[in-house]
Amino acid sequence: MQAQPIQLHMLAPAAVLVFWSLVMLAWLARARFAAMAGLGRDLSKAPPGGRGQNLEGIMPDRVMWKSHNYTHLMEQPTLFYAVVLILTLAGPAPTDIALAWAYTSLRVIHSLWQATVNTIPVRFTLFILSSACLASLAVRALILTL
Repeated sequence: MQAQPIQLHMLAPAAVLVFWSLVMLAWLARARFAAMAGLGRDLSKAPPGGRGQNLEGIMPDRVMWKSHNYTHLMEQPTLFYAVVLILTLAGPAPTDIALAWAYTSLRVIHSLWQATVNTIPVRFTLFILSSACLASLAVRALILTL
C-alpha cells in the first residue's frame, strides 16, 4: 500500500466537514418534516417563495436549532475550505493538518451541541476555539503565499 501525499491529508478534514454538512442537512430535513406533520401543516398548501427562516416561531425551537446550525455550516466553513485549498497548493505542514482536523472536530461538536443542547456559553466556547484554529490556518496560508 502506497503512502498518501501530504496534500491529501490536508484535504481530508475539509472532505469530512462537507460530509458532516450533508448529515446536518438530512437531520434538519427529517426534523422539519416530522415537526410539520406534528403541527398538521400540509406543505403542498404553503404559499410560494417560502424560506426556512419563515418557520421561526412556527416550528419548535429544538427543530430550528438544526436549521440554525446548518446555516452556520454554510458560513464560516467556506473560509476554511478556501484556506485548506491554499495550504494544499502551497504545501501543508503537519501542524496545518492538525489544525484543520481540530477545526473540523470542533465544528462537528459545535453542531451536535447546537442541535441538541444549545446552551450559549458552551456553543460560544466551541465557536471561539474553532475560529482560533481557522485564524491560525489563515495566517499560515498568508505566510506561505506572500
